[in-house]
Amino acid sequence: MSELSIFVDESGGQGGHSKYYGITLVFHDQSCGIEERLERHRLGLKERGLADVPLHTGPLMTGHDAYENMDIKMRKAYLSLFFLDLQHLPVTYRTFLYRRSELGDSGSLVARMRRDIVNLIFDHLEYFQSFDLVKVYYDDGQEIVARAVHAAVEYALATDSLMYRKTRASDFMLAQAADLLCTIELTALKFKNGEATRTDEKFFGTERNFRRNYLKPAHRKMLGRGD
Repeated sequence: MSELSIFVDESGGQGGHSKYYGITLVFHDQSCGIEERLERHRLGLKERGLADVPLHTGPLMTGHDAYENMDIKMRKAYLSLFFLDLQHLPVTYRTFLYRRSELGDSGSLVARMRRDIVNLIFDHLEYFQSFDLVKVYYDDGQEIVARAVHAAVEYALATDSLMYRKTRASDFMLAQAADLLCTIELTALKFKNGEATRTDEKFFGTERNFRRNYLKPAHRKMLGRGD
């Protein structure tokens, strides 16, 4: 049985005060294993003297949570290693970004996300219909995200979209990939609008360097789009 997994990550929070809200979907054909890449990632951590901690890009960049006692050099090493590994993962993705001031209430956001995900599926319908089963992995508790993804998949593919919690190491790596890609796309928008923060510039450099070193390689993974 062919199986497509969709790993979901969001940025901005349901009740947050950030200017933008983003959702990233990472698509993985389960017939393409990532165990070798996972082992390479663990080896890379060991070679750099880094602990095997989950990648959470926001806290990593601000030095919070598991990264609180790490200097910026070490935190940059985590980001660089995971982004290197990301480029070798057999995945595609798509990110949708929204300006909060244009959305109104959460119902409007759900409707907009649902519409965008439905359109994405319809644009690549042959690909999505080639799988016998579609699994959605998302367990961060944002109800609006779950509602939007459920509704879109069930409408566009006329099938139940089952929600799963991550259980395997490979699941966590793919979820972390969605986290990083969501951050990259949001950072691109901030650079474009002249809103990049000092933290963004510390980790990614100038807009030119960011686009060359991060955005362009990431876009090679974008579903239906390549550079």
